[in-house]
Amino acid sequence: MATTKTWFITGVSTGFGKELAEYCLRHGDQVAATFRQQEQADEFTQKAGENGRGFVCDVVSEQQVQAAVQAAIQHFGQLDVVVNNAGYGSLGSIEEIDEAEVQRQFDVNVFGPLRVLRAVLPHLRERKSGHVLNITSIGGLKTFPGVGVYNASKFALEALGESLAQQVGPLGIKVTNIEPSGFRTDWAGRSASFVDTAIDDYRATVGENLKGIQSYSGRQPGDPQRAAKIMFDLVRQENPPLHLPLGKAAVKGAREKFTNLVKELEQVADLGDSADYPAGE
Repeated sequence: MATTKTWFITGVSTGFGKELAEYCLRHGDQVAATFRQQEQADEFTQKAGENGRGFVCDVVSEQQVQAAVQAAIQHFGQLDVVVNNAGYGSLGSIEEIDEAEVQRQFDVNVFGPLRVLRAVLPHLRERKSGHVLNITSIGGLKTFPGVGVYNASKFALEALGESLAQQVGPLGIKVTNIEPSGFRTDWAGRSASFVDTAIDDYRATVGENLKGIQSYSGRQPGDPQRAAKIMFDLVRQENPPLHLPLGKAAVKGAREKFTNLVKELEQVADLGDSADYPAGE
């Protein structure tokens, strides 16, 4: 197995994408990094040297995604790791976020990764190798008040990753859903979209949770550089996990979610089983 890998990472201007791209370059890997602005892509190319190249790619554009993937393959010869990182949080009560914003949330967080997958999978299938990392969220496993639309988009990405793993595993392609909790990125700051809570019934739930998220920005316990190292090492494992919660809150939240789900299942299992025809009918 080659020790040097070539990465295709979306959304490298800030957050996990930026830290991961820089970490990979520092440790000898090659990086195809995507940005929404040409000047950002040019700056990355200039700073990265021969092992890095920036490409213009807004994941809401099928044409730009296809062009960036093909240009990256042409430039580097192959792609080993594909990181669906580009995304943002749309926060507010389910009732108060308008339809256009809900559609935008899904266009970026769900259809964006789908566009990337459709562009890269022919290449990975041809090579019978590769590793897809989907940056989802603990919010893709566990819900919170005021985060419902974002939760829904990340739940969808989780499902895509799980199904994709079954689909491409026999071909030698690996998939990992990365599920961070609070990290010191711009996610809860300028990268997020907030809708103020105007409905009194939601002030104690949605309103208070959104205040907490905003006040927490910049003080989250998660270290993006440590996360980058984990992902760098992960793609070198022979049998990487399908799910990887990152951060103590993510690990705790995942445990709580599935412990409670199993407990609830046991309480209703007989009722659920009774919905089938009796054996032999």
